[in-house]
Amino acid sequence: MPAYDRFGAANYVSSHAAPMSTGNCAKFVRLAIERGGIVIDRTRDAKGYGQSLISAGFYEINSAYLQKGDVVVIQPIANHPAGHMAMFDGQIWVSDSKQYHGFYPSQQYRTVQPTYKIYRHN
Repeated sequence: MPAYDRFGAANYVSSHAAPMSTGNCAKFVRLAIERGGIVIDRTRDAKGYGQSLISAGFYEINSAYLQKGDVVVIQPIANHPAGHMAMFDGQIWVSDSKQYHGFYPSQQYRTVQPTYKIYRHN
C-alpha cells in the first residue's frame, strides 16, 4: 500500500477551496487524496466514495479525535441527492469550499443530520 501524505492532501484541498461551493465536493477531495499519493476509484456521487476509500487503505474511525487528511462521506438529503464529501485540514472541514461550521456543509444538512462515516488512511 503506498504511503499517504495526509499533510500534502490537506494543504492541497485547503489551498484550492473556492469562496463558495461549486458543487464539486467529491472532485476536490479526490484530487487532494491523489495529491497525497493515493489513487481512489471514482464514483458518480460523493455518497458512494466509502468503498473506494476502504479499497485504497482507508478505514472507518470514531470522530472523537480528528487528524489532518481525515475524510467524511455524508449521505444525501432532500435536494442534495449526491451527498457530500470533505477533508479535515487540521482546523476545519474543506471540500470545494471551506466549511466553518463543521463537516455538514450547510444549514440544511445540519438540521437533517444525515448519516456519515469518517475515514483515515493507515
